[in-house]
Amino acid sequence: MNQPNELSIADLQRHIRQMYYDKDVARGVEGTFMWLMEEVGELSSALRGNDRENLAEEFADVIAWLATIANVADIDLNAALTAKYGNGCPGCSKLVCECPDSEKP
Repeated sequence: MNQPNELSIADLQRHIRQMYYDKDVARGVEGTFMWLMEEVGELSSALRGNDRENLAEEFADVIAWLATIANVADIDLNAALTAKYGNGCPGCSKLVCECPDSEKP
Protein backbone atom coordinates (compact mmCIF):
# COMPACT_ATOMS: atom_id res chain seq x y z
CA MET A 1 0.00 0.00 0.00
CA ASN A 2 1.36 3.45 -0.90
CA GLN A 3 1.95 5.89 1.91
CA PRO A 4 0.30 9.29 1.42
CA ASN A 5 2.59 12.23 0.82
CA GLU A 6 3.63 14.12 3.91
CA LEU A 7 2.69 17.78 3.84
CA SER A 8 4.47 20.54 5.70
CA ILE A 9 2.46 23.68 6.49
CA ALA A 10 3.93 25.36 3.39
CA ASP A 11 3.21 22.29 1.25
CA LEU A 12 -0.36 22.09 2.53
CA GLN A 13 -1.03 25.74 1.81
CA ARG A 14 0.30 25.37 -1.76
CA HIS A 15 -1.65 22.13 -2.21
CA ILE A 16 -4.91 23.72 -1.06
CA ARG A 17 -4.21 26.78 -3.25
CA GLN A 18 -3.69 24.57 -6.31
CA MET A 19 -6.91 22.66 -5.73
CA TYR A 20 -9.30 25.42 -4.68
CA TYR A 21 -7.90 28.95 -5.11
CA ASP A 22 -10.29 30.20 -7.82
CA LYS A 23 -13.36 28.99 -5.92
CA ASP A 24 -12.00 30.34 -2.64
CA VAL A 25 -11.27 33.82 -4.01
CA ALA A 26 -14.73 33.97 -5.59
CA ARG A 27 -16.25 33.11 -2.18
CA GLY A 28 -14.12 35.75 -0.44
CA VAL A 29 -12.79 36.02 3.07
CA GLU A 30 -16.21 36.30 4.72
CA GLY A 31 -17.69 33.26 2.98
CA THR A 32 -14.54 31.24 3.55
CA PHE A 33 -14.50 32.21 7.22
CA MET A 34 -18.04 30.88 7.59
CA TRP A 35 -16.93 27.50 6.21
CA LEU A 36 -14.01 27.49 8.66
CA MET A 37 -16.42 28.15 11.54
CA GLU A 38 -18.67 25.31 10.40
CA GLU A 39 -15.69 22.97 10.46
CA VAL A 40 -14.68 24.20 13.94
CA GLY A 41 -18.21 23.31 15.07
CA GLU A 42 -17.88 19.84 13.57
CA LEU A 43 -14.52 19.44 15.34
CA SER A 44 -16.18 20.47 18.60
CA SER A 45 -18.79 17.74 18.16
CA ALA A 46 -16.15 15.17 17.24
CA LEU A 47 -14.13 16.01 20.36
CA ARG A 48 -17.13 15.00 22.48
CA GLY A 49 -17.43 11.64 20.75
CA ASN A 50 -15.23 8.57 20.59
CA ASP A 51 -14.83 8.11 16.82
CA ARG A 52 -11.08 8.64 16.33
CA GLU A 53 -11.31 8.46 12.53
CA ASN A 54 -13.95 11.20 12.44
CA LEU A 55 -11.93 13.27 14.91
CA ALA A 56 -8.84 13.06 12.69
CA GLU A 57 -10.91 14.05 9.65
CA GLU A 58 -12.33 17.09 11.45
CA PHE A 59 -8.86 18.25 12.55
CA ALA A 60 -7.75 17.91 8.92
CA ASP A 61 -10.77 19.89 7.71
CA VAL A 62 -10.11 22.74 10.15
CA ILE A 63 -6.46 22.98 9.11
CA ALA A 64 -7.40 22.83 5.40
CA TRP A 65 -9.97 25.62 5.79
CA LEU A 66 -7.46 27.67 7.78
CA ALA A 67 -5.00 27.28 4.89
CA THR A 68 -7.80 28.25 2.51
CA ILE A 69 -8.62 31.48 4.32
CA ALA A 70 -4.91 32.29 4.61
CA ASN A 71 -4.64 31.92 0.82
CA VAL A 72 -7.60 34.22 0.25
CA ALA A 73 -6.14 36.77 2.71
CA ASP A 74 -2.68 36.40 1.10
CA ILE A 75 -0.99 35.24 4.31
CA ASP A 76 1.93 32.80 4.24
CA LEU A 77 1.11 30.52 7.17
CA ASN A 78 4.62 29.08 7.39
CA ALA A 79 6.14 32.56 7.63
CA ALA A 80 3.51 33.67 10.16
CA LEU A 81 4.08 30.60 12.35
CA THR A 82 7.85 30.93 12.15
CA ALA A 83 7.72 34.62 13.04
CA LYS A 84 5.42 34.08 16.03
CA TYR A 85 6.49 30.68 17.39
CA GLY A 86 9.85 29.92 15.76
CA ASN A 87 11.87 31.15 18.73
CA GLY A 88 9.68 29.63 21.43
CA CYS A 89 6.70 30.93 23.37
CA PRO A 90 5.71 34.42 22.22
CA GLY A 91 5.12 35.41 25.87
CA CYS A 92 8.26 34.18 27.65
CA SER A 93 10.50 33.23 24.69
CA LYS A 94 11.18 29.78 26.20
CA LEU A 95 10.94 26.53 24.25
CA VAL A 96 8.91 25.10 27.14
CA CYS A 97 6.51 27.86 28.18
CA GLU A 98 7.03 29.33 31.62
CA CYS A 99 4.22 31.92 31.41
CA PRO A 100 1.88 31.99 34.43
CA ASP A 101 -1.23 29.84 33.94
CA SER A 102 -3.34 32.98 34.30
CA GLU A 103 -1.88 34.36 31.06
CA LYS A 104 -2.48 33.16 27.54
CA PRO A 105 0.96 32.62 25.97
